[in-house]
Order: sequence, then C-alpha cells, then structure tokens
Amino acid sequence: MNLIIDGHNDLPMRLREWHGSAVSDLGSVPGLHTDLPRLRDGGVGGQFWSVYVPSDLPEPEAVTGTLEQIDLVHRLVAAHPDDLVVAYTSADVERAMAGGRIASLIGVEGGHCLAGSPAVLRCLARLGVRYVTLTHNHHTGWADSATQDPAHGGLTAEGRAMVREMQRLGVLVDLSHVSAATMHDALDEAAAPVIFSHSGARAVTDHPRNVPDDVLSRLPGNGGVIQLTFVSFFVSPQVRDWMQAADDEWARLGLPPYDEDWPRAPRPGEETAHVPVTVPHDWSAEPAFRPWLAANPKPSATLAQVADHVEHARAVAGMDHVGLGGDFDGTPELPDGLPDVSAYPRLLAELRDRHWSENDLAGLANRNVLRALRDAEEHAEEPLWPR
Repeated sequence: MNLIIDGHNDLPMRLREWHGSAVSDLGSVPGLHTDLPRLRDGGVGGQFWSVYVPSDLPEPEAVTGTLEQIDLVHRLVAAHPDDLVVAYTSADVERAMAGGRIASLIGVEGGHCLAGSPAVLRCLARLGVRYVTLTHNHHTGWADSATQDPAHGGLTAEGRAMVREMQRLGVLVDLSHVSAATMHDALDEAAAPVIFSHSGARAVTDHPRNVPDDVLSRLPGNGGVIQLTFVSFFVSPQVRDWMQAADDEWARLGLPPYDEDWPRAPRPGEETAHVPVTVPHDWSAEPAFRPWLAANPKPSATLAQVADHVEHARAVAGMDHVGLGGDFDGTPELPDGLPDVSAYPRLLAELRDRHWSENDLAGLANRNVLRALRDAEEHAEEPLWPR
C-alpha cells in the first residue's frame, strides 16, 4: 500500500473553533472529515497539519492564534503517541512511516501570521513549522493573493527577502492561495523547491486558486511539487460556474450578504454542540432564493475530475512534481467519492485504472514531496527545527 503524505488538513482549526481545542478523542469526531480510524483506512503515513487563522485578523492577533494552533498540534500528537509522532525532517517522516505511526508536520497557512517579521518566521521555524503559505485570501503587505485585485503586482522587495529567508531556514515556500504573479516572482527567487500544498490545475478548472500551466511548467527547473486538492469548486468547472451563478443571483435579488465561512453560527436557541460542522452555505434557507435553486440544481464534483487535475499536472510538470493535498476539514465542498480521509485509496485506484504504474503512484503518494522536503533541508544554511 502506498502511504499518503498529504499537504494540507485543517483539523487543528476545527478542533480549536468547535471542540474547545480538545484533542483527547480522535476515535470519531462528529461532522469532521478526519479521525484516527479513517486516517488509517486512508493509508495516511504523513500529514501536514495546517495551523490556519483567518487572514483578515490584525497581524498581532494572527501571530497569537497561530501559536495557539501550533500548541494544539503538539498536544494532539502527545495525546495519541501510538498513532501520531511529530516530524521535523524528511528522515523523521520516513522513520515514522516505517514504524507504523503517522508523521505530523506543521504548515502555516498565510503570511499574515508572520506580521511582516523575519524574526517571527525564525521563531515559528524553531517550533517545527516546515512550510508557510505566502498569503491566504487577503494580500499581505508584501505579497498578492489570488482572490483579490492586485495590490503589489506579485512580491514586493520585502516579499522576495522573506522567500530568501524561508529557504535559508529550510522552510518550504507554499504558493497555494497566491496570485500567478506572486508564483512567478517566488520561483524567480527560489533556489530550493517550492510547493503548492493544496491547489488544482487552472487549465482544467479556471479558478484563480488554481495554478496556470506557465507556472506548472517551471516546477521541473525548481524541483517543486504541486499537491492536488479535492475542493469541489477548484476541481469541477460545473461547480465553479454554479457557485458564480448563485452568487450573481443572490446579489441580483438584493439579499443580505451571507457568511461564507463555515461552520455556520448557532441559530437562536441552538446549542453550539448541535450545529452541523461540515456544511456549505444553506442557500435554501432564504425563501426568495428557492425558485432559482429549483430551476438550477447544484452539480457535484467527482473523483474522476480530481484524477483529471492530477493527470494534467503530471503532463505539464512531470511525474516527479505531483502530490496530494486534500484540504480536508478546510472545505465543506468535496467531490463524490472523496468524502473524508479514508478515501485516498479510491483515487489511487482510479489512477491505476488509467494505467498509472505502481512507481508513479508511489511518487504521487509520498516520494515526490519527501524529495522536495529533503532538498529544502539540504539547501538550508541555518535550519532551526528542533533537533
């Protein structure tokens, strides 16, 4: 069985926000995509746990929240020593997988958590952070996000310096969420591999969160890896188009803005514990919107469409530059056939049916991202992860 090293899972955020940061029970967590039995069923051998906090927080608050998330990951691992072990290096990951435990790595999702400070970056590196996503959905003062109008035209001089410092420390530069211009600027600056921890191929689904071919084609020269995501509106053009049409109709009707975040807030008289966790926006809750919903049934993304993204990325970037980053517990919108972390073998079976060799599947599952991690370590001039 090919053990999976997944690039991005938001379980720490969900545990912190909706389970009081409790980490003791991972046998079955209601409403979530992730627990220990399903990680085992999915053949997960390594996981980058995302320590995300919202990108519209003031930066000092984002730093505090990120430290709290890192603390949660360390407590989570300590609470489950038979199943999880903290991993700081590629060698740690290999030892964990050989010993039957799930290597737990830490990735910071969003450069707002650095507060523009290389010193904060160095402190996070000392706590074991192995990648930083340069932005989330909002620009930082030094890098453009994919989902806002350009502010800097890519990376500023400060942003280029931050990329150089990350690589000097052996912290992977994660280019998910950033604009295409930022992707190119980071690749211009990078001497060690970069990653995309959870992104799709823009040629398959034209969404700004996905990666254009002119960027994918640069990965062989850099040694980087794109870890393909399972988020439905990044995966399926039909879901992307439906979401845009629904948003447009909602605005045309003059309906009040809805909370795009999830899980939703408790309704009057409803206890937090009874709120369903992984639910998308409830469009049908608004009576004025129901006629449009009835006339426009929502499509579903499919496992086969995820495989299409994987195959396209392989065709453009090459077999040594693809991996998987599901974004479980970071999205309510998942394809049919990929409902939770137990489902990775289904995707590998689909690719096997498309004549992928076992060697190629091993590269996708774990070998490629391990190589990128190892190369970043070898490039590092001042590695700061715990020894």
